[in-house]
Parts: sequence; C-alpha cells; structure tokens
Amino acid sequence: MLNIHNLSVSFGGEYLFEEISFRLNGGDRVGLIGKNGAGKSTLLKLLAKDFAPDTGTIATEKNIRIGFLRQDIDFELGRTVLEEAYQAFEEIKELELQLDHVNEQLAKRTDYESEGYNQLIIDLSDLTHRYEILGGYNYQGDTEKILLGLGFKREDFDRQTETFSGGWRMRIELAKLLLQSNDVLLLDEPTNHLDIESIIWLEQFLNNYSGAVVIVSHDKMFLDNVTNRTIEISLGRIYDYNKPYSKFLELRSEIKEQQMNALKNQEREIQQAERLIEKFRAKSSKASMAQSLIKKLDKMERIEVDQDDNAVMNLHFPVSITPGKVVAEIESLSKNYGEKEVLKNINLLIERDSKTAFVGQNGQGKSTLAKIMVGEIEHQGKMKLGHNVQIGYFAQNQAEYLDGNKTILDTMIDAANEKNRSTVRDVLGSFLFQGDDVEKYVKVLSGGERNRLALAKMLLQPFNVLVMDEPTNHLDIKSKNVLKQALKNFGGTLVVVSHDRDFLQGLTNKVYEFKDKKIKEYLGDIDFYLEQRKAEDFRKIEQKSDAEKKGKEKSKGGNEFKDQKKIKSLKNKLSSVESKIATLEKEIAQIDHELLMDYDATIAKPNFFDGYQHKKKDLESLMEKWESITLELEEISTN
Repeated sequence: MLNIHNLSVSFGGEYLFEEISFRLNGGDRVGLIGKNGAGKSTLLKLLAKDFAPDTGTIATEKNIRIGFLRQDIDFELGRTVLEEAYQAFEEIKELELQLDHVNEQLAKRTDYESEGYNQLIIDLSDLTHRYEILGGYNYQGDTEKILLGLGFKREDFDRQTETFSGGWRMRIELAKLLLQSNDVLLLDEPTNHLDIESIIWLEQFLNNYSGAVVIVSHDKMFLDNVTNRTIEISLGRIYDYNKPYSKFLELRSEIKEQQMNALKNQEREIQQAERLIEKFRAKSSKASMAQSLIKKLDKMERIEVDQDDNAVMNLHFPVSITPGKVVAEIESLSKNYGEKEVLKNINLLIERDSKTAFVGQNGQGKSTLAKIMVGEIEHQGKMKLGHNVQIGYFAQNQAEYLDGNKTILDTMIDAANEKNRSTVRDVLGSFLFQGDDVEKYVKVLSGGERNRLALAKMLLQPFNVLVMDEPTNHLDIKSKNVLKQALKNFGGTLVVVSHDRDFLQGLTNKVYEFKDKKIKEYLGDIDFYLEQRKAEDFRKIEQKSDAEKKGKEKSKGGNEFKDQKKIKSLKNKLSSVESKIATLEKEIAQIDHELLMDYDATIAKPNFFDGYQHKKKDLESLMEKWESITLELEEISTN
C-alpha cells in the first residue's frame, strides 16, 4: 500500500530521522513509538502528505485513500452531529450543490428549445449519474448506521457538536473516517479523551479492519490489544518488528544489551588507538602509522545507544498531616447544568488511605463530582470534607491555571518552599524539561508540556488527598509508569478519574461507575470492574448486570428469560444482515469502480442496468431491515 524509502526530515539542522525505509501492507496495525520529540507525529503528517520530506520518497498504490485522525479535533461551530458526519462525503455534497443549482435554473427557464436549456439537461444527467455512482442515494442511511453503531441515539443526530464532550466528538470524527472507506488509517493519540467503552469499541473496529493502520499512542494496553507490529523511532533510526508493544520491548531490551556490548568494545578500540596515536606522534619513524590510525578513527561509524533516563524513577508525592478517618462524605448530592441533570441523589463515603477510581462514559459526571469535592462548583445536597483534609487537585484543564508570562523554572520556583527549592530542576528533568527548556515561557508550551508542568508543580506541595482528573493525557508510556508508581507509593488518599486501563490496573482498590446520573461501587481494581461488567465489547458493557436481570425475572415472572432468547435471536439476525450488507456494498463498490474506469464497456454487459438496480434495491431493503432489528434490540434492552 505504502512504500517509504530513504526518508529524512530535519529541523534546525538536526535530523529527526535519516534515510528510514519501511513498507505498509494491508492488515498491518503498526504501533509507532519513541520518546517525546522523536518524530512520531511528524512521520504521520508525512504519510498524510501534510508536507514533504527533505529527502526520500513515499510511494503509494493508485487511488489509495488515507484517513488521518489528529490529536486535536477542530469542528466548525453550528453543525449538528449529522451535518458534521456528512463532511466525510465532500464530493457528494459538492454534487448536491451543483444539482440544486441546475434544477433551480431549469425551474426558472422557459426556453425549452434553446441550446442553453439542452446543455442544462445534459449537465443534470451527467451530475445525477455521477451522484448515483458515488453512493449519493445511500450515504445518509450509511451515516445513520455508523453513528448508531458508535452509541449515538437518533435524538442526538440534530444536536450541535459543541454540546458534546471531547470523547463523543472523537466518535464523530471516527465515524467520518469509517464512512470514507479509507485504505490507510493514521491515528495520533486516538484514545485521548475517550472513555473506556469507546476505547474497547475502537479496539474491536481496528482488529477487524482490513486496511493498514499506523497508531501513535501512549496507552500500553491499547497498543497490545490492537497492534501486530511495532516501529520505534530512536536516534534518527527505526527499529521495526512484527510484534505488539510489550513483546517488542522484550526484543528491544535484547538489542540494547547487544548494542551496549558493541559500544564497550568500540570504546576500548578507540582508547587503544588514541594511546597508540599519542605514542607514535612524537616519533618521526612512526608518524605515518599515527596518521593512518587517525584516518581510521575518523572513518569509524560510532555506535549510539538510546539510553533510558532512570532519574524519573525517583518521584514521590509528599504527604502532609494525617486526616480523620472519613475524608469526604457525600449525601443526596445532585448537580444540574441548566436543564441537563448530570448527577442525582448521589451518596458516597471516601475513607482515609483508600485508592478510588471514577470510570464511565464521557459526560456522565465523573469530572463534575471531582470538581464538587474540591469546592470548585456549586451543587445541591451535602458534601463535607473530613478533619485536617488537604486536597491536591489536578484538573483536565489544569494548564489553564498556569501563568503564561512566567518561565517553566519561575513557575516551579514560585510554587516551591525553602526545603524543596533546591530540587526544582531535578523534578523538572524527571518530567522531560531539561537544559535550556526550563527558560521557555509557559505560553509557548504545547498542551502536553503544560500538563507535565502542572503535574511537576504538584510534587512541590504536601497533601494528604489527591484528586486527579485524567492525569495521563499527553504523557508518554514511561512517564505514565513513573506517575503510577508515585501514586501507588503515595501514603495518602487517592481519587482518580481515568480511562486508561493499564494505568488503573493495580492502582486502585475501589471503582465507582458513573451511569445514568447514578454511581455504582465495585470493590476491586479496573480488571475486577471489567470482569464484572463483562466488557469484552462495546455492546456488552451496555447490557444490564446479572443482578438486575435476576430482579426482573422475579418481578416479571420469567419474561426476562424470554427477552434474552429474543435478544439472542435478533443478534443472530443482525449479524446475518450485516454480513449481507457488507457483501452487497463490496459488489456495488466494485461495479462503481468499473463504471469510473470504463463506462462504455461496463454498461455493454448483458442486463447490466437491471442487475445493478436490483443490487441497490436489495441493499436499501437490507439497510431498512438492519435499522428495524437495531431499534427492536434497543427497545428490549431498555425495558
């Protein structure tokens, strides 16, 4: 699909990568990894042809379609969910405008015998034909199908995109990529701002995707679950292995060990040569030998090893005084944003030294409750902090609390005290701010850099309770591991809002799921929660719990059992219909391609138009059937 040959890119005279080569094939799901600044996002932009490399080529097969999911989604204000999703069909939407214009002209004119009117008729025929070939009569149904499959409800279709949280807007962008039928997907941090359910759905989609995928992600579990190949950018080179992330790390560790041994041997060779040069240089009879050794050293290709910076492994959050046994007590708490009710009659007790995770879909009130706990927003009901509670709070928008006119170093020094002021540079270094970087002004930092600075700043103040809202966004895998270890070692109470399953594994001993304005307690870590919710896929996590089902069986006298049989039957039908739809769509797409390549030869085939129209009617019928079954399934599941 894509052939990358001798690709080089430099900034400020220094190479990000130099003469790298690799090939992408259908079915490749590549995890693109490397340190911050290694060039991962740059390589994605090169593959997307946002800009050209300094040297080298990117060869693509003819008519390859490349979709790029960027880190930051920039939607145009004023569009509904449907209108935004329709942006996937640029040519179809342009044709609709042209068709409207031609029809408007035809309605106005009365010179039916003129050449101009005849040309409008020809234009209408050509545009209509092109519109049909591109799927103009099917795209609206296809869009609704994808949006429903991604968890949107029909009443969401006409809502403005800006009324949705970041995770739901990411789903709209994903829907657009799916609808474009791309051959290659480039995904830059696709799990940022996605809730756990969305991530599970995305994993399933990518595992069934037949094209090539290149993913930049700091979500270790996501990479392990999705990728079958890993490419690491390190010191301007790439290391390419057909292994998912964790297995690649094992191989990479062996390679580094071999490199270190080779480096030591080379250093001994260099030292020996330098001693001989120094020895022979003073003797005229040996001068030519010294020159020969100097030339040999000049030509020698020096071995470089990308070393891990282990200084980051020493982070810890200082603990202040010991609080009372009850850290926070919440009774009958509710919260509304205008007419929208987010939380209703919540009861929650946070005890000293507990480690608690808030999980659930985006927009269900996790961040809202975190803000209420730290006194940032008003609410109805009771929220009382315990004796001697001192809270450190990391917000999703923590970067907005930083002064843009201060340097990184000044920001940290101002937050430090006499005891830890001398450690400021060490703390900054552990969060990847080193050397002259500390003199940068906050206002020029990226979102990820600001988040790291906000985390570093928290290390300077002692607390006994930490409330952290999505602290891992924009952190690389190593930094996340360091943060996780620091939080595990934290001697106080932790409340963390996160969608990162790997980060939450073993970190918390209690999970609260936020759903339908309520919260539900699970006494275990994230693995226990997922096991209880049977979260193998996006649809299962939406089903009722076993306890709820048993309760319904008692109250409905066995109707629940019948419902389960009905659900199973409907799912089988749905699977069959989806399979037929996929087959027909593929056949129609092939015919459309043939029409574009050689229109006259294609329509000359016997009974071509009858067969073509028959397939399209069958597809329309199947789409209606799919929608009917889906609605019936939803109705049974919500009863």
